[in-house]
Amino acid sequence: MERTRIGIVGLGTIAQTIHLPILSKVQDAEILAVCDLDRGKAEFVAKKYNIRRAYSDYEEMLARETDIVGVDVCTSTFTHREVALAALEAGKDLLVEKPLARTQKEAIDIAQAAKKAGRKVMVGMNNRFRPDSMILKSFIEEKELGKVYYAKAGWLRKLETANPWLTRKEKSGGGVVLDLGIVMFDLAFWMMGYPEAKEVIAANYSHNTKGVEDSSIVFIKMKNGSTITIESSWSFETEQDFFYCDVFGTEGSGSLNPFRILKKMHGSLVNVAPASHDTPQTLYRKSYENELRHWIGSLRGLHPVISSADDAVHRMKIVDAIYASAKTGKSVRLQS
Repeated sequence: MERTRIGIVGLGTIAQTIHLPILSKVQDAEILAVCDLDRGKAEFVAKKYNIRRAYSDYEEMLARETDIVGVDVCTSTFTHREVALAALEAGKDLLVEKPLARTQKEAIDIAQAAKKAGRKVMVGMNNRFRPDSMILKSFIEEKELGKVYYAKAGWLRKLETANPWLTRKEKSGGGVVLDLGIVMFDLAFWMMGYPEAKEVIAANYSHNTKGVEDSSIVFIKMKNGSTITIESSWSFETEQDFFYCDVFGTEGSGSLNPFRILKKMHGSLVNVAPASHDTPQTLYRKSYENELRHWIGSLRGLHPVISSADDAVHRMKIVDAIYASAKTGKSVRLQS
């Protein structure tokens, strides 16, 4: 069977350490072209991975590479909208690294363009594809934990100095909320089956940054009565980076990092999680392997995408509410 031809736009850290090494080994896929503003970098990467052509202008790549089916967008957030709209207009399906956009308005523009073009947009939310995440999600869907009513998730990690644009609001759209927070409430919402949010209250802090937040604490109340809390920070004074997601139901609970699934059985709580010896680094790698293979499968028509542009619009609605609440110091009620 013919391999699915793809192009990659943006050859920064995530592309060179994750996307290229994985996609270059997917038997069903062929990387036909790569593009980066730095032509030297593009040519170096093309030679390293035996890719036919390198470009410094994505519009030229889209115009010339008519055989490309899917475009993997690994550029900085402030370019996502323009690159995505151009690729959709060229008739390509997309994978866009998180976040899809800086605001809900930009996300809506991309989602509407995808519908108009009849194309698929997947947004990179790799934590959904962690093996432990998928197992916990299956337990929740099978009602093994009863009715899920509360989830809490967080990610505490030092700011990556390799990406200075992350702290420039006009480029990033925001601070740690759009870098780490959005990943965690996507995971929590997904675990809970995307209940409709009713109210958001948030507190943001800027201890070591100017113009964007470096820490955020968020409380979200749903119309069905369930709740989610999210914390994210570049500046919490902790000994090490930390990532977690805990989900609580009427018949049990589940957690990631460490992986546990506790279920009421004969009057006692029993850990029913399958044994796993994967290290955090292995789980991280597998999450991207699963995600990128899923994208290639969607390009081949094997299944719909997980983490769609519509999901991203939902996330950005929450993001906008977080910033509004943090700015006013009041809760924000969400309109349906």
